[in-house]
Amino acid sequence: MKHSKLTALIFIALILGILVGHFAPDFAVRMHPFAAIFLRMVKMIIAPLLFATLVVGIAGHGDAKSLGKIGLKTIVYFEVVTTLALAIGLCLANIFKPGVGFVMGTSEHAVQMQTAGLMAATHAHTSVGEMITNIFPTSLFDAMSQGNLLQIVVFSIFFAVAMCACKEKARPVLDFLNSVSQIMFKFTEYVMYFAPLGIFGAIAATVGANGLAVLKNYFKVIGALYLAFALFVVVVLFIACKLVNISFRSLIKALQEPALLAFTTASSEAAFPKAMEIMERFGVPKNIVGFVMPTGYTFNLDGSTLYLAMAVIFSSQLVGINLDLNQQIIIMLALMLTSKGVAGVPRASLIVLAGTLASFNIPIVGVAILLGIDQILDMGRTTVNLIGNCVATVVIARWENVFNYDKMRQFVSQTKEATLDAKNIRTLTSRDCKKTKLATEEIEVKEG
Repeated sequence: MKHSKLTALIFIALILGILVGHFAPDFAVRMHPFAAIFLRMVKMIIAPLLFATLVVGIAGHGDAKSLGKIGLKTIVYFEVVTTLALAIGLCLANIFKPGVGFVMGTSEHAVQMQTAGLMAATHAHTSVGEMITNIFPTSLFDAMSQGNLLQIVVFSIFFAVAMCACKEKARPVLDFLNSVSQIMFKFTEYVMYFAPLGIFGAIAATVGANGLAVLKNYFKVIGALYLAFALFVVVVLFIACKLVNISFRSLIKALQEPALLAFTTASSEAAFPKAMEIMERFGVPKNIVGFVMPTGYTFNLDGSTLYLAMAVIFSSQLVGINLDLNQQIIIMLALMLTSKGVAGVPRASLIVLAGTLASFNIPIVGVAILLGIDQILDMGRTTVNLIGNCVATVVIARWENVFNYDKMRQFVSQTKEATLDAKNIRTLTSRDCKKTKLATEEIEVKEG
């Protein structure tokens, strides 16, 4: 209910922002501080949230050897599928070029955005060596102060591996960081209450500065991204199910309810329990579901990584930076790291995008532009994240030869019966209504 209310408020803010931007453009442009404040609030939670959640996510499993064969297969599958998602995002971003020709508004508006702190440096790294070198931090506190996401990730990985080696001696630190991560999740929830205000300011200022013509650019971004989502689901996830001899159509039908919940609320947390329940009923053993699904929401964010790939290219095209193939590959590898650790957090992709752009010295004005339609984009990527993790549980179960086909057939059969029963009930109800209506009309005629 809480997620539904926030979603409704965000869409109301989106519509109000468009109306105010169109009918009162001068006033609307002055609303940009709301977007700037919200983005600053998002940026302030990046470092502690990423560090705490990533360390807990890795070190929480204990010794890496204890993960065993299932853990290794799971991580390998996650990385392969995530790479394919990134590749699809980069390809479609280069084909459709959503950031090219995007109306940027008046120079006065650009200055306002720059002074509000929405823009960073105006050049990208020019060499592969420079980008690789910049991944490694000289100081954790320096990386946090600059918001360099890649450097924080690298430090977090080494820190988590060292904690695994220390075993029980590191338990107090792990408990502390687990508490920090829980606090940051709650902190992030409070920050997201300001999302409607931030989105109102972003869309109002953008429409006010550029007119309704900017909506055409927004539709181009939304269309390209949802096409990429559809391509990933239909091609990559379909082939994954085909390789392990699982009916993709039956799986999608089984996931209708949690997928619809994920889409309407744009929240993984809202759909997660129902999805786990359905996967167990679908034939995946409970221990596989209990390991793969939670791990997937840290390491297998297919929709989010695909979006990030396209969003980074969009942001670079927006400011006229042409990234060559080598730079795009380095960014893709970076996104494989930076997209981990903040799953389940509203607007997590927005947080990662801002940090990744800053890490590569690309102006983050694209974040402010995308903020206006982030709810629409988040609905799609959250749904793809959910479907991707459910497919992962099926694939891992088949690799371990523990998938229960009898339970799957029983579940599919029950689903079909329930669908037929629902249709019959609707048909009978419709007939009863017609009979009641005819009887009422006959009585009225007689009384008349």
